[in-house]
Amino acid sequence: MKTLISKEAPYFKANAVLNGKDIVNDFTIQQYKGKKYVILFFYPKDFTFVCPTEIYAFQNILPSFEKRNTQIVAVSTDTEYSHWTWLQMPKKNGGIHGVTYPIVSDINKTISYNYGVLSGFWNCDCNNNSVKIEGKGELVAYRGLFLIDKKGIIRHILINDLPLGRNVKESIRMIDALQTFEKKGEVCPANWNIGEKTMKANHEGIIDYLSS
Repeated sequence: MKTLISKEAPYFKANAVLNGKDIVNDFTIQQYKGKKYVILFFYPKDFTFVCPTEIYAFQNILPSFEKRNTQIVAVSTDTEYSHWTWLQMPKKNGGIHGVTYPIVSDINKTISYNYGVLSGFWNCDCNNNSVKIEGKGELVAYRGLFLIDKKGIIRHILINDLPLGRNVKESIRMIDALQTFEKKGEVCPANWNIGEKTMKANHEGIIDYLSS
């Protein structure tokens, strides 16, 4: 499997719901290039159980992302109308009312496929000059997450299987690590958090711990 790390984030233009209510048909993350970092995360389905816990987890700490000049964008293979309906439902009824960041429709499965998070696969049966294409397994998105820098380059990837909810706060730590590296040219060791010591190689190739 080829990795997208250090490569330009695959382009897409798709239908999406903005601000929890506005449907648009030309949403693209390229609008943030040169301006903001992006956390692009995929989830399997609307109207499910684990997915709203993740969606609200991002919303609950949205100010922390905004403080770091980072835009949150969600994607699933549902339609924009499914997203919109779910966004109108109160949380107590299983909805995600109150979520304000963009939620993108990947109804054609192409975004999930290009980012390497589409579960299942297509099977092509070619026989007697005819072609039969069918899906094997459920063609929904795994719980993928991509940290994209202001140049549009993917710097961090996390992909969970469908039953495994992700740790949203880890996204904050990774943004802090990336921004610290960009600012100081110093790298961040295991379990590093903002304010802790960073690392830098000296002329002899020895790693020194520095005060952040």
